[in-house]
Amino acid sequence: MKTKYIIILFALAVAFAGCRKYVEIDQLSVRTLKYTSDYRYTMNNNSVLEGSFSYPILSGDDTEITDATRQNNLGDILGNVYSWAALYTADTQSDADWDKQYKTIYTCNEVINGVLNSQNGTEQEKQKIYAEALVHRAYTYLVLVNTYARQYNSATATTDLGVPLLTTPNLYTKLNRTPVAEVYNLIVKDLKASISRLPDLPEFNVRPAKVSAYALLAKTYLNLRDFNNASLYADSTLRLQNTLIDLKNYENSPATLPLRLNNPEIIFSKIAAVTYQAISLSNDLLSAMGTTDLRYKLFTDTRSRFGGQFSTSFTGRASSKYFYNEFSISNGPSVPEIMLIKAECLARAGQTADAMTVVNNLRVKRFNNANYVPLTASSAADAFRIVVEEKRKELFGTGLRWFDQKRLTLDDAFTQTKTRNYKGIDYTLTPNSNRYIYPIGDKYILLNPELQQNPR
Repeated sequence: MKTKYIIILFALAVAFAGCRKYVEIDQLSVRTLKYTSDYRYTMNNNSVLEGSFSYPILSGDDTEITDATRQNNLGDILGNVYSWAALYTADTQSDADWDKQYKTIYTCNEVINGVLNSQNGTEQEKQKIYAEALVHRAYTYLVLVNTYARQYNSATATTDLGVPLLTTPNLYTKLNRTPVAEVYNLIVKDLKASISRLPDLPEFNVRPAKVSAYALLAKTYLNLRDFNNASLYADSTLRLQNTLIDLKNYENSPATLPLRLNNPEIIFSKIAAVTYQAISLSNDLLSAMGTTDLRYKLFTDTRSRFGGQFSTSFTGRASSKYFYNEFSISNGPSVPEIMLIKAECLARAGQTADAMTVVNNLRVKRFNNANYVPLTASSAADAFRIVVEEKRKELFGTGLRWFDQKRLTLDDAFTQTKTRNYKGIDYTLTPNSNRYIYPIGDKYILLNPELQQNPR
């Protein structure tokens, strides 16, 4: 029987996740999940469950690596990601993002499969743990389907290849790719099933709660182009959590910015699986921000901040968010992201003034009083453009821009050709290009021939 490579490695993480003391004799060298507390400890394993995507940070047009030192330091895999190459990994190399997501899914499936029948726990505890696993799994599949599959399109979603849809911890499940529509169906089903079992807000933002499920439903329906439901779930999210950090309070003391576990803007904490200390930013993004924007002042910096990671000739600016967030890059759902989803839905519905009110409610927290000027829109289309631009400024350096670029290829107003130069060669990304779909690693296809490659 063939071992499924992308899953077999993950068994160990769960097998040793429980921390309970033994009170009976179990089979030697075998660790089983038996008690409700075992499942609780498993769901507390943030080293597995908090991990998110990282490669899209290099793919998006908010990133621009022109410095020779930085380009040379990328290496082969990251260089391939940055240049939108046909393949990212050789047949002996692993895809860190793919591995991370399926490791999370395996862990969640272990919990979903067993916690409701576990021993020595209350029914409420079991239901809560079960729901947390559903939310984590839904988030992970949302990342996977938006990374390794075509953008959802109602005309083709039932036939477009999605990703392997694993819903049990069976190590020998075939890895045929499930259609995009079916992957989204599971995401919505998991999130809706979790809501009644969860508290409104979590004890810590690394744990799912109702607010997390609502936020992910808003993101999911946005990708499904169901803007009415995306708007409604954005409202549900913001009724529970809507606090923004006022950056003017930190203009002269950036080191006191709240860390992610205490950050009131973070709804559901997720961090990049691979971290980049120096993400150089595109000139057009920096120009659009302007030097009075406190996001520019607080979250970007010059070469001196990053030392030898740039050559002495580098004159641009790089994202310094990594240093203000416990040496990690947060890219989970946040209050600003959900506000901008709401604003986009309003603009698409022709509610220009309401969309701009949401945008300005965010922007007023991003400038000192002397430099703040409310934005106005001449039309719904203009408001839509402003929302997209504001989202790029707010979420730069997180990888979320890549998913917006891909999603907006279905909107004529945002179709554009992107180019970048890497090690002396020009690379082009055209609207609706297959390069918006990440390749499946050859290593996984060789071991699992039923796993089809994406068109390149």
